[in-house]
Amino acid sequence: MPKNFETWLSAFRLRTLPLSISGIIIAGSLAEYNGFFNWLVFALAILTTLSLQILSNIANDYGDGIKGTDSIDRVGPERALQSGKISPDSMYEAIKVNILISIGLAFFLILAAFGRNSFWLAMLFFGLGLLSIYAAIKYTIGNNAYGYKGLGDVFVFVFFGFVSVVGGYILFSRQIDHITILPACTLGLLSVAVLNLNNLRDINSDRKANKNTLVVKMGFEKGKIYHYFLIISAIVLSVLFGILYYTSIFNLIYFIAYIPLLRHLVTVYKNKEPRLLDPELKKIALTTFLLSVLLAIGHLI
Repeated sequence: MPKNFETWLSAFRLRTLPLSISGIIIAGSLAEYNGFFNWLVFALAILTTLSLQILSNIANDYGDGIKGTDSIDRVGPERALQSGKISPDSMYEAIKVNILISIGLAFFLILAAFGRNSFWLAMLFFGLGLLSIYAAIKYTIGNNAYGYKGLGDVFVFVFFGFVSVVGGYILFSRQIDHITILPACTLGLLSVAVLNLNNLRDINSDRKANKNTLVVKMGFEKGKIYHYFLIISAIVLSVLFGILYYTSIFNLIYFIAYIPLLRHLVTVYKNKEPRLLDPELKKIALTTFLLSVLLAIGHLI
């Protein structure tokens, strides 16, 4: 591996990590409210999720890098392979190491959550863990990478929404609860919005590289309309959650996050140049994390 530690930190894309653990934070708060919370499970779930997100990030760097998608036409932070600071072989080795780390963390997480008393549930989650690893890798790597076929949105909604929130809650409680559904949908929609914004920014370079994201298929203006739908739907569903499970005015403190979300929509509406959307990526990702943290806190007050 290169001696330049900062280069690897850049490849890990640290700004994506808060978003990745948002679902576990929500799941943990709901579990605590219902008397199922476990600190060891929570810590291992956070570590496993971070490992999977880093795996997804470096696999994405590798997949787009070797295919030439990350070219000089690309807007946004320079990628590791694109810059030449990390070789394809080194990145490939890092992917293999990260896969082993993710499997190890998933094993200890499942052991902590289910022990020896829920064998089939443990096997189900171990299979889900392997599927998560596969999904992280196949987004851009290989001839049939689903990110190049416009399917990234579906996978993000499922894994960042339902797997993270509903699955996370099951790790604590060993049962499904209807209280997790609306937060899962909310987080899933906002996570897709982050991906969609990334695809809006990269529409021109993706089109040239034959990376047929949903935005490339729809076009820039329809991609913006789709973006409005994702954000507004997330707001509506989270408001519905606040109403249905209301116990105190403090439950609704996550409404504060609507302010930057609505300002973001105005910025996207006024925007005519895809490259100018790059600063909004960090804003929408951190706002999603803020909403998750406030929803979790509000539910426990």
